[in-house]
This record gives sequence, structure tokens and C-alpha cells, in this order.
Amino acid sequence: MRKYVIMGVQGSGKGTHAKMLAQDFDLVHIAVGDIFRWNVQHHTKIGAQVRRTMAAGLLVSDDLVEGVVGQRLNEHDWNYGFIIDGFPRNQRQAEFLLESYDLDGVIHLDLPDSEVARRVLARRLCANCGMDYSLIDNSPSSDGRCDACGGELVRREDDTQEALAVRLREYHEKTNPVLEIFRRKEYTVTVDTQPPKEHVQQAIREKLGLQSHHLAAQNSQAGAR
Repeated sequence: MRKYVIMGVQGSGKGTHAKMLAQDFDLVHIAVGDIFRWNVQHHTKIGAQVRRTMAAGLLVSDDLVEGVVGQRLNEHDWNYGFIIDGFPRNQRQAEFLLESYDLDGVIHLDLPDSEVARRVLARRLCANCGMDYSLIDNSPSSDGRCDACGGELVRREDDTQEALAVRLREYHEKTNPVLEIFRRKEYTVTVDTQPPKEHVQQAIREKLGLQSHHLAAQNSQAGAR
């Protein structure tokens, strides 16, 4: 069983690399942001609270985040392990996680703020099915329309320059101390996430002592047969 946390500023590729690891190593990908967006789209009580917070460019409260993560982990559907994306974001959340689980590694995706802004402001989301796009390297076939369902592509509510500036400031103020906590416990590997994603993924696996992406995919296919 493997238990990982993947950390990085918004737009650093946390979701992409978490999904690649989850697929090859049978991990459950727990994406806190996706859980909150689901609640927003389905107009739940949590969703209304999150919508107000996101529109202001702020981070969701510790109590709400810890409650959502704790509930998700308590489902115990992660037979081979999990990788958490979007948590912890501050010292309190890190302590909550370390007290509850023995982590095998923390993956820190390093990305300059200037590149973060370029990536985030190019992101688009299908208003109908929720599929993600990037106008930089994953553009739809038809401008403004989802390839999967034809829905309208929109920016996330918090993908604005103003909201991003607030999030970057809060990220550096609150998350950097979290990384120091993990580094003192020798949990953390740091990877430059500016190269192509396959190169970044390979670097992550080498630092964690895992199989290469190519070999893991071959083994997964063999197991399926």
C-alpha cells in the first residue's frame, strides 16, 4: 500500500501527475478541488459556501477542508493506497494528516509564479461535462466548445488575475511552512514541472523509487489480460 501527497501551486500539474500515478499503481486519486467543484455544480450547502469563497479568491476554511478529506479517507476504498491532491495547504492540515496516516512520500511540483499565471489563465472547463482544457497544449477541436459533449468552455470562477494573485500570496505564506514540516521528516521530493509532462512524471517516479511510466503501463496491461 502506498500513500502519497502531491503538492504544488495552482497550475503546476498536480491533477495530471496524480492521475498518471493512480492509474499505473492502482491508487485512489483524492482531488479535494474536484470534490468541492462537484458540490458547487450540484448546488449543495457545501457548494454554496465554496462558491462564495472561490469568488473572493480565498482558500476554503480549514474545518471544511479537513471534514471533506477525513470523510473521503474514511470510505476506505483505497485497497492499494491513495494520492491526495490539494491537501494539506497549511500547518494545521499537515499535522491532521500526519497524525492519522503514515505517508510514503510527498511530491512537490515546483513552478515559477510567472508560469503559473500563464497556465492558469489559459485553462478552460466544459460547463456541461466538466472536462478540462488548456489553450496552451490541450485546445479543443472547435473554439469554445467541448470535444466530448459540445458544451461551452468557460473559465473557472477563480481563474482571474486578481483571484490568482491572492491565491499565490496565500499559497507561499501558508504552504511553504508545510513543505518544511515534511522536509524535516524526509518525506519530500521536489520536481521541476516546467518540462513536458512525460519527463516530469519520469522524474517523480525515479525520486520515489517507482517503476518508469513505460514499465508500469506494460505491467498494467499484462495484469488486465
